[in-house]
Amino acid sequence: MYYLTEQEAFLCKEIVDCAYKVHKALGPGLLEKIYEVCFCHELSKKEIPFNRQIKLPIRYDGIVFDEGLQLDVLVDKLIICEFKAVETINPLWQAQIISHLKLTGLHTGFLINFNVPVIKTGIRRFCV
Repeated sequence: MYYLTEQEAFLCKEIVDCAYKVHKALGPGLLEKIYEVCFCHELSKKEIPFNRQIKLPIRYDGIVFDEGLQLDVLVDKLIICEFKAVETINPLWQAQIISHLKLTGLHTGFLINFNVPVIKTGIRRFCV
């Protein structure tokens, strides 16, 4: 079992707060990209560093492949955030975020679906 560091715990609370603010202002029914840019704006207001749509190479069998992962948002180089705006979450996306965590060596990630009436039902945290 992985225990969050103090910084990770702080960031998790801030990520949930940012998702809540965006959802409260915009509601469901928009494109993922809109939620992502507004979410990142909220992070900026809190002076939390992040990177959007970053591509990470994959190391396999001693070789580095540039055709690696593309992450929606990487918060403070510690937490992966993947965004959806769909009716139902595909279990494949949950497996995907766990794979992303393992491949990056990170421990914490969020799958956030903004197409829900109440945002708390759309936020899922993963730890490996």
